[in-house]
Amino acid sequence: MRFNKIVTGHTIKIMITIHHLNNSRSQRVLWLLEELALEYEIKRYERDQKTMLAPESLREIHPLGKSPVITDDDLTLAESGAIIEYLVERYGEGRLAPKLGSKEHLRYKYWLHYAEGSAMPLLVMKLIFDNFGLGDSSANREFVAPQIKLHFDYIESELAKNTWFVGEEFTAADVQMSFPLEAVAAQVGLDASRPQSMGFLERIHARPAYQRALERGGAYQLLS
Repeated sequence: MRFNKIVTGHTIKIMITIHHLNNSRSQRVLWLLEELALEYEIKRYERDQKTMLAPESLREIHPLGKSPVITDDDLTLAESGAIIEYLVERYGEGRLAPKLGSKEHLRYKYWLHYAEGSAMPLLVMKLIFDNFGLGDSSANREFVAPQIKLHFDYIESELAKNTWFVGEEFTAADVQMSFPLEAVAAQVGLDASRPQSMGFLERIHARPAYQRALERGGAYQLLS
């Protein structure tokens, strides 16, 4: 069953549009929308095949021209973490987030911010170095690679404590953390030395909402 917001006895039609760029962070927003069973529409954008950059048309929606971006009536919102928090707080009705003020909620907030604040910058640096033929540079060998190992050793140890990032309950923090784990699997590779991370990816990929998001979003090369 899809979800329409009900306020004081009146049903309000949700008018969410996700501006979806192929092979991007917006895939996890599609997944969250499916987990919340929200009605939404997709406006699709394709990367330039040579530069892999988003098209200029995305700047008509947001000045930075990046994805994900959602519109909800007269609201336009960018940044994965902000979008996830907004959708869960406005439409979640207590789902996918621990109780406000709890220790679990603080851990939930931590992982929401850690994903893009700590994990992804390192993977973006590696991608840039590799794409410009600098994969064997001293900066990549002596800083980026060791930092990636440090952070993903940390992630591995944290996942060994619980089934999900916050605890035994799946939350939107797991949605947010999916992209760094999928990115490191694609860029660096995961093997038997990181069983917790591999198990996390197996669990999220098996979720029906994740599968529905793939069906709606189209090809997602981070999985290949």
